[in-house]
Parts: sequence; C-alpha cells; structure tokens
Amino acid sequence: MRRFTFGKLALPIYSLLAFAFLMVPIFYTILFSFNDAPAPNTTWKGFTLSHWLGVCTNETLCTALTNSVVIGVVSTLIATILGTAMAIALVRYSFKGRGAASLSLFLPMATPEVVLGAGLAAFFFNIGFQAGMLTIIIAHVVFCLSFVVVTVKARVQTLDPVLEEAGRDLYANPRQVFWKITFPLLLPGIMAAALLSFALSFDDFIITYFNSGAVDTFPKYIYVVSRRGVPAEANVIASAVFLLAIVSVVASQLVSALKRKRLGL
Repeated sequence: MRRFTFGKLALPIYSLLAFAFLMVPIFYTILFSFNDAPAPNTTWKGFTLSHWLGVCTNETLCTALTNSVVIGVVSTLIATILGTAMAIALVRYSFKGRGAASLSLFLPMATPEVVLGAGLAAFFFNIGFQAGMLTIIIAHVVFCLSFVVVTVKARVQTLDPVLEEAGRDLYANPRQVFWKITFPLLLPGIMAAALLSFALSFDDFIITYFNSGAVDTFPKYIYVVSRRGVPAEANVIASAVFLLAIVSVVASQLVSALKRKRLGL
C-alpha cells in the first residue's frame, strides 16, 4: 500500500498555482473584451460582441496597431536576413575579430532597454535624424538582431557538414548546396528566430518610446490610455493576438506530429 506524502503533491500543486497566476491576467483581458462598457473598462456591465465586431471604430487604436505590425514585419525581415548571414559567418568561417564580433552580439541583450533606447535616441538626435517610423525600425533591428543571431547560430552548429559535402560530391555548385541543403535544414531555426524577433518588436515599449516621436504603436497607445482605463477594443486585439499565438503553436505541433507519423518515427 502506498503511503500518502505531501511531497508528491507539492510540485503539481505549485505548478497549478503558477499556471493559474500566469493565466489570470490573460483571462481578465479576454473576459473584458466582451464587456458592454466604455472606457474605463474596469467594471463588468454585461456581455456584448460589439467590440469584436467593430474593433476599428477606434481609429487611433487601429492606426497604432497597424504601425506596430508594419514595424514588426519590416524589422523582423531585416533582422532575420542580417542575423542569419552573421550566424553562418560566425560558425562556418574564421576571420580576424570573430571573437570580438561574437562578444559584441550579446551587448544589446545584456544592456537595459532604457539605456539602449536613450542611447539610440541621443545618436539620432546628434546626427539630425528626426524620430519617426524609420528610427523605430532601426532601433528594433538593433535590439532584435542579437536574438536572431543567437537562435540561428545554435541551429547552424547542429548541422552535419557531411550533408553539404555530399551535395558538392554530386556536382552541385555552392548556391545549389545552400538553397537545396543548408537553407532547408536551417529553416526551423530561422522561423523560430523570426517569430521571436516579431514578438519582441511588437511588444516593445521602452525603446519605441524613446525613438518614436509622434508615431503611435500599440504598446505606446496602451500606456497612454491606461491612465484613464484601457478600452475594450484594446482587450479585443490583445485577446486576438493571444489566441492567434495559441492556434499557431497547436498547428505547428500537429504538422510535426503528422510528419513524424508519416515517417514512422
């Protein structure tokens, strides 16, 4: 007969409480996206779908959301392309200053965002560059580049050079080897880096606040309106982003499971 001990239940209970603690703000956000009340959206007045059906009636909010998406996509594309090239160069090639380059990549990750944001703002001001959409994109590329390089670099280090050598033995030129062998093997790491970069860019407030000028982004809009109550439309967008992320993860897991089943793994 097994003896009951509290120690066996301690970890499950702790995990459940931690999960509940993390989910409470998300549950609150989703719930109050259906609240039939204008800002401040802090008291439950009743259920309604009007905020979901007319989310863009708040033009300022939709403009800020559009800006965040555009900035996130553009900065992610630039950071992913540059970061992938840098990761391959740091792993595959020996050149003078490679150690210093690898070390410098961790500086934006280790630097507090307020210091990085203020430093970039001072740099743009000193060279006479007006703050706006372009300065935000440059700042986000600088911030996200290190994360992309570290993520893709880990993937490059796991590649088996024998596969590329086999392609060269079959008379493939360097371009064909890269696009037919190297790139498909790197693609999972590149996609992970791109998703991480977009999430960091879309969510960033501090660096954006220092370098945005008159341009509004979604985090900046939330910060401003939170003083008098976040509107329900903002909760709708936050809920939609969360649900989209969940669907993407589940879809990715299902695709991976189907591939493993098809391969008999």
